[in-house]
Amino acid sequence: MARTVFITGASSGFGAACARAFAARGDRLVLVARRAPQLESLARQLAEITQVHPLVLDLRERAAVEGALAGLPADFAEVDVLVNNAGLALGLEPAHKTDLDDWDAMVDTNIKGLMYCTRLLLPDMVARRRGHVINISSTAGDWPYPGGNVYGGTKAFVAQFTRNLRADLLGTGVRASCVAPGMAETEFSKVRFKGDTERAEQVYADTRPLTAENLAEIIVWVASVPPHVNINSLEVMSVDQAWGPLAVHREKPS
Repeated sequence: MARTVFITGASSGFGAACARAFAARGDRLVLVARRAPQLESLARQLAEITQVHPLVLDLRERAAVEGALAGLPADFAEVDVLVNNAGLALGLEPAHKTDLDDWDAMVDTNIKGLMYCTRLLLPDMVARRRGHVINISSTAGDWPYPGGNVYGGTKAFVAQFTRNLRADLLGTGVRASCVAPGMAETEFSKVRFKGDTERAEQVYADTRPLTAENLAEIIVWVASVPPHVNINSLEVMSVDQAWGPLAVHREKPS
């Protein structure tokens, strides 16, 4: 049975790969992104195999999100699966040197945008007693690293928010899941380093990172298990990535 799947951050990376994977199943798509040319190009491609409604939207703007979701066409108004994928990391500087504008952008996108979409789409899911919220977190939400500061904090929020959704939604039939990928080669590092392609490529040098398609396959599976089954959280890494030892600072004798 075809579902309506609402995907944020759909113009590239995990979001675009999810759009293709859900479309291949015959699901209807609401695709949300800020970059109109990329979004509209993807929508045109997928419109050949399924119904697609593209929304050029900045999720940081609450009033705009409220208006866009209230105005969804009838064929797309009953959202069955919400994939809160939109998010970004900016910079890798230590907390005492970072740019506050970068921190604001990460909080507004990774937290507020996710909150707005969830809060606005959830009541209808609860009323229909079916639906699924899938939040894309990161291993950075559990495992800190130098320069991860606010990015890691926002992803920790996503994970805990998902757990609290599970508590709130008990008895409603609505599901909530958190998928936390590790190192994955998308536009992520290029955005983090503000277009520095050479620096971004070094992140993945001599490794076999996850791909957007790997994650899309997992997310479609999470959304496709039987209705009484809830995948609470799922962490995934490439075999070329693992946790490291705790860092220790050793003071050199003077």
